[in-house]
Amino acid sequence: MEKRAQWGTRVGFLLAAMGSAIGLGNIWRFPATAYESGGGAFIVPYLFALLTAGIPLLILEYTIGHKYRGSAPKSFGRVSKGFEWIGWWQVTVAFVISTYYSVIIAWAIMYSFYSINLTWGDDPTSFFVGDFLTLVDPGDFGGIVPKILLPLLIVWVITLGVLSKGIKKGIEVANKIFIPSLVILFLIIVIRAVTLEGASDGLSSFFTPDWSQIGDPQVWVAAYGQIFFSLSIAFAIMITYASYLPKKSDITNNAFITGFANSSFEILAGIGVFAAIGFMAFQYDTTVGELAAEKGVGGIGLAFMVFPEIVNQIPGLPGLFGFLFFASLVLAGLSSLISITETYVAAVSEKFNLSRVKAVVFGGGLAAILSLFYATQGGLSLLDTVDHFINNFGVALAGLFEVVALTWFAKGLKGYQSHANSVSDIALGFWWRFCLGVITPLVLGYMMLQNLRAEISAAYEGYPIDFLFNFGWVVAIGAILIGSLMSMRKWPNNELEYDEEKDDKEGLS
Repeated sequence: MEKRAQWGTRVGFLLAAMGSAIGLGNIWRFPATAYESGGGAFIVPYLFALLTAGIPLLILEYTIGHKYRGSAPKSFGRVSKGFEWIGWWQVTVAFVISTYYSVIIAWAIMYSFYSINLTWGDDPTSFFVGDFLTLVDPGDFGGIVPKILLPLLIVWVITLGVLSKGIKKGIEVANKIFIPSLVILFLIIVIRAVTLEGASDGLSSFFTPDWSQIGDPQVWVAAYGQIFFSLSIAFAIMITYASYLPKKSDITNNAFITGFANSSFEILAGIGVFAAIGFMAFQYDTTVGELAAEKGVGGIGLAFMVFPEIVNQIPGLPGLFGFLFFASLVLAGLSSLISITETYVAAVSEKFNLSRVKAVVFGGGLAAILSLFYATQGGLSLLDTVDHFINNFGVALAGLFEVVALTWFAKGLKGYQSHANSVSDIALGFWWRFCLGVITPLVLGYMMLQNLRAEISAAYEGYPIDFLFNFGWVVAIGAILIGSLMSMRKWPNNELEYDEEKDDKEGLS
């Protein structure tokens, strides 16, 4: 049995898991989702989704990785040889995401420096789409945007440099720096934001509950979607990270800590973002609702168009406030990108019997080259389209297949429950099996139907149909095909043949 790398400490694993979960979406997706889905009332479906899907799925993925001691493809293959392709599907999805996620971090690096002198001027929106990205029409790539190349290179050098150092000396050390730094920076941002004029109006808009929306099924779907995407579930990440846990690891407790830490940061992000938006509304002598309708309160637009406009009006040291915000995006992005990239580095290393360094150079190097497509003048529309399709018909759909395969076909939930209970302080019971076997598949299935209905009814963002087909559907379906093809290759040394009893003895020796 192979000697597998391990985390040096439990804190190291938890910070790495938190680093994966706490990403760009926590800062710009959760505040908008909560605001549009009932404000304070959204906390009810959100917590329900966390307890019935988020944490149960985390426990399941931690258990699969911990029990079968491998990357996602190897772990799924050890559950059943017919499931290996699901692991490769998830790994391919992670690979695609890493190619454009890196570019957003590169933007944030540039904007960190732009903040110092407020380089974006009085019209940050025009600066972002014109001076910075020099956008062209969807489907036309144009040329490479030179100013993105250096920060993009820095992103990949840091990411691949950390991964080449391994689990304990690379990923663990990096997250021990990134995550505390991120929390400190964002706390400073929040403290400054809540002291601004009009901040109370923004916070009131964010937290005041609109109970009339609780009965809307779409609000509950939004809650489950937020939990699902923000916890890095079905990315192959948590299975891979858990495979490096020592044998004596409290799986259930780790999942609860990760889940609640992620949610706590999301609420903190919501406070910071809406306090700043309340200040902006005050400056413009309008309401938060009218401002949100005009400007938008989520996504890339919030970060690179709306927030610079807010920074312009901050009294005192606006440049410092802007620098802290974009530095936070960089740290959150890097910790997530490292985890995303680790999924295919680990999988390729195991499947092709490569050293870690070779797997990093091959897998990470290919992703770095492909990321150049998003660094072109047409990169924003390409990024938007790929992100939309790979999330809705990659991550979400792969998650549905994962849950159905493990709970309905493998019928191994009782065995996974026993494994988790054998090493955890919190004992799992019927509620865990019911959540995974019934609630989660039904919710994910409904989400997929809604996604398909929306896709059929209208072209996403009004993009040309051929553009959506070539860079949306082809990418999403291609991830499935590549996953299937990768699973056809035989494993070296019959590594899917797994002797759990022998591994247990080696792990405890």
